[in-house]
Amino acid sequence: MSATPTIHWQEDGEMREARWRSENHAPPPKRVVIADDTMPADKAFSLASEGTALLWRGDFQNARQLLNAMARRAAGAGRKPRKAKTVPSSPIEAFHLHRQAQSQRARTLGMLLVPLDPDYTVPLRRSPDVRAACEEAYGSVGEASVVSLRELLGLIGAHEWRKKGVQVAALGACIHPHYGVFSPVRGEYLQLVAQAPLPSTALAFDIGTGTGVIAAVLAKRGVRRVVATDTDPRALACAVDNIDRLGLSGQIELQLVNLFPEGKAPLIVCNPPWVPARPNAAIERAVYDPDSAMLKGFLSGLAAHLEPGGEGWLILSDLAEHLGLRDRDQLLAWIDDTGLKVLARHDIRPVHPKAVDDNDPLHAARSAEVTSLWRLGQHAT
Repeated sequence: MSATPTIHWQEDGEMREARWRSENHAPPPKRVVIADDTMPADKAFSLASEGTALLWRGDFQNARQLLNAMARRAAGAGRKPRKAKTVPSSPIEAFHLHRQAQSQRARTLGMLLVPLDPDYTVPLRRSPDVRAACEEAYGSVGEASVVSLRELLGLIGAHEWRKKGVQVAALGACIHPHYGVFSPVRGEYLQLVAQAPLPSTALAFDIGTGTGVIAAVLAKRGVRRVVATDTDPRALACAVDNIDRLGLSGQIELQLVNLFPEGKAPLIVCNPPWVPARPNAAIERAVYDPDSAMLKGFLSGLAAHLEPGGEGWLILSDLAEHLGLRDRDQLLAWIDDTGLKVLARHDIRPVHPKAVDDNDPLHAARSAEVTSLWRLGQHAT
């Protein structure tokens, strides 16, 4: 397989090709047609649903409108009424149907493509300046390419979030998420980190730091040294940026490490992905973790890295339990297998909009969700 995938199409009587860009590593479409402002939304949606990509040569803003129209059709708006869908027999079936629908929607909407010049200029009428957003995600400029409009709009949105930041109440400051790094938009779990009693202020490990927000909260609470780890270079670059902005670089050390750094600490914190399922996109790896691999990796290595009398803080939602993807007894058994015990548990309910949206396919599970900070420690000897 080529390290740099290319997309091929026919235009003006000749074959053409360009670099294919996909952050989710989707393969380049095999069938590509040229589309412009004259293409009706129904035809565009039909072609995209069948796996034919539309390389846009019209007005950029019209392409955005077309994508919105296709999204409405993907949601069922404007179609002839169909027979009522079968009600899922269980929460886990509802979850899998929901994920399947999300994946199909993403594939269909990802079929509307736009070109990028070598300097990341979009050569279309009324196109915005996306050069900075593309450089942040793709790196230095170099060659003409093609990308889905949906991905490009995601880059633009991520660039704006990076510029203005996300206010974090537990930190009293903003965190600036980079493209591809999960934003700390659910602040309730950070309140738990900000309020749980610290076993020590000498040293803490933050496992899977992401934007660096948990490490920053611990440092703000007075932990004199925090070692934060991650396996994603993008995440570490994001954490470095945030820690520098907050003036905490003297307290926080970042390491490109899988799970634990060398040594032991009196406090080790981990906020692993909460749902044991396959991610549909790269950014979803912060939420979905097949077979709970990171959760089990953290628990299995925790005892060996805890100082005597230390605590491991596991931050975990019980959404997976309400969806039938994991049960509480299983989690407790994994903890018991580590030779550690539960010292205490601090709970908080989420306040994000989906928790109260009864139109959400997973509303029953989301409305019952509780996020917990599990304080784990050694058995008395």
